[in-house]
Amino acid sequence: MAYLSLRPIGHPLSHLADAATLQRAGDEAARREAALAEKLDVVRAGWGAERVHEKDKLTTWERIALLADEGTEALPLQSLVNWGRAFKGSKKLAPGAGVVNALVTIHGRQTMVIANDNTVASGSWWPLSPEKIQRGQQIALKLKIPVVYLVDCSGLFLPEQALSFPGAKGAGHIFKMNSLLAKNGVPQIAGVFGDCIAGGGYMPIISDRVYMTEQAYMVIAGAALIKGAKSLKLTSLDIGGPEVHVHQSACADVRVPDDVVCITRIREEIARLPTSGAAFYRGDVAPSVPAFATEELASIVPADPRHIYDMREVLARLVDDSLFAEIMPDVGPEMITGVGRVNGLWCAFIANNLEPTAHPDLPGRQRAGGILYREGIAKISAFSRACNEDGIPLVWLQDIAGFDIGVEAEVQGLLGYGSSLIYTNSTNTTPMITVLLRKASGAGYYALAGLPYDPVVQLSTPLTRLAVMEGRTLAIAAFNTKLDDDFEIASTDPAEREQIAKAMEETAARIEADMDPVAAAARMDTDEVVPLGRLRAHLERLLEAAWQSPRPLRNPRIWSLHDLVALTKPQASAAVAGASKTLVVAAEAAVEGLTPVRVAADGTFWLRPGPRDPIFLEPGAAVPVGASVGLLEVMKTFAPVRSGSVGVFERYAVADGAAVSAGDVVAWLK
Repeated sequence: MAYLSLRPIGHPLSHLADAATLQRAGDEAARREAALAEKLDVVRAGWGAERVHEKDKLTTWERIALLADEGTEALPLQSLVNWGRAFKGSKKLAPGAGVVNALVTIHGRQTMVIANDNTVASGSWWPLSPEKIQRGQQIALKLKIPVVYLVDCSGLFLPEQALSFPGAKGAGHIFKMNSLLAKNGVPQIAGVFGDCIAGGGYMPIISDRVYMTEQAYMVIAGAALIKGAKSLKLTSLDIGGPEVHVHQSACADVRVPDDVVCITRIREEIARLPTSGAAFYRGDVAPSVPAFATEELASIVPADPRHIYDMREVLARLVDDSLFAEIMPDVGPEMITGVGRVNGLWCAFIANNLEPTAHPDLPGRQRAGGILYREGIAKISAFSRACNEDGIPLVWLQDIAGFDIGVEAEVQGLLGYGSSLIYTNSTNTTPMITVLLRKASGAGYYALAGLPYDPVVQLSTPLTRLAVMEGRTLAIAAFNTKLDDDFEIASTDPAEREQIAKAMEETAARIEADMDPVAAAARMDTDEVVPLGRLRAHLERLLEAAWQSPRPLRNPRIWSLHDLVALTKPQASAAVAGASKTLVVAAEAAVEGLTPVRVAADGTFWLRPGPRDPIFLEPGAAVPVGASVGLLEVMKTFAPVRSGSVGVFERYAVADGAAVSAGDVVAWLK
């Protein structure tokens, strides 16, 4: 780039926290990831391969493995749709809604494969199957990448037809999406491998090329529904097999003997398409890996959503060589904006800064991180617009508690600033990818390009919590009339108190269950749940797809981003200069031989990491610079209060859980 400097970011794990803290985070991440892997294995297995193999056919995943270039891995999306959901008329569940969506590399081109899972009720369409197929089509349309349909569908699962046939996104909308893809010049290739009944028969017809195996048939109605078919000894294959549709109706193009030949011919079709533009846009820059392993993210991001971490350390484990050009760092420091490369391809990032930042109008005061304030909203609105103008793919890293609230927020017009941001993200055409790292709360989730604002893909992690508010907070809101000013149950009647407490606990538990990322994926409220250590791999493939096909973009010499850099020179303010730092309190002149440790914001001070944990420091403990002395809770977010000098711990100045104000002394060092 002409005017932007990529600079090293990030530190080794040993510089970020003590070994015990890192171990706890890593162990919890491993536990959650193991539970996720078990579920994904169940989805992948479907109802088992035995019956499919008895018909001398391949399973859907075996077909995908043959489609993919050697040494590459299919990237599944929407894997957990319908997880745990039972349906009338079936003794079995419908893993993945009986559909597989996956990004597959075919002859070096990123391709969206949409396939019926033929192990699950012969590829029937269940509730949410149509929506899942359409989601795959939408991704392909946004990225302008080819679509391959692997059709093996016995039609709607009829006992639940009311949940999949009608409605704006019912099964019929699939065919509209077929038409929109064709209108926009997105190549569509279909392989028909078996049953293709009713709506399943329409699905491949608008494709540019249609292949049929000898076991395949496409019919509006099968033999079982045609009067006289039984007496004439007709089968669905006789009515709509390749003999009919390749040689007579011309509804299909090519007849092939079996699955393997069909997959080979589809690969040959993809090879005829234009090659990917990704290599051109890389220029002379070779793909590279981060300087710090992406797998370390599992130890960096705490499972407890109240505890903060350094988002720049996350970026350092996602971008090539851990090099990043942060743009407008001194404006709205509660948000991080900048660009780097991922696998050699340019990518812009917008991320929450979870660490406390300096208040722009009150010197010496700090504001909680993970919150949207006026300056940060204006900053990311301008940055998002510039990325859209420049054609740079944009990744949003969410860990947000919501918008700022209160008198100041309303006076400053946060509603208007937020509306500007929503308008920007609603009208962007550059590919956007949203990653919900942990918290995705309230209107903040919307504002940072959540799924309702049509990112190409939204990814969650096993730590993600997607909801308007947390379970306990929602229970308080729901039972507010029964509580006093301190949110305690107001009644003095023991029976009534017990009843209210039980109802609040049940409400909180239900909300917590709804917030689970697997539950969100089952409802299609997120596209895929991805282990933290796999985020970089997903971004690589998605960005490869984003740079594959021609679309409006500028070369880096004339990016609008350069203008933002020129117009936002660093401010000399000492408050702003320290805005992105964790609560580090500078050492002050000794008072009676002791050095105070102060807090920089109003909140609640805690002496221990958790209710059952020992206190951070015992009297006489050696204290290095930057050691955690306690936690300051502000708006349900915990930030470490760190020592600003070397010393020996003398004593705490406040009790555990004490309310403190900015500038209060919370501990003394000698």
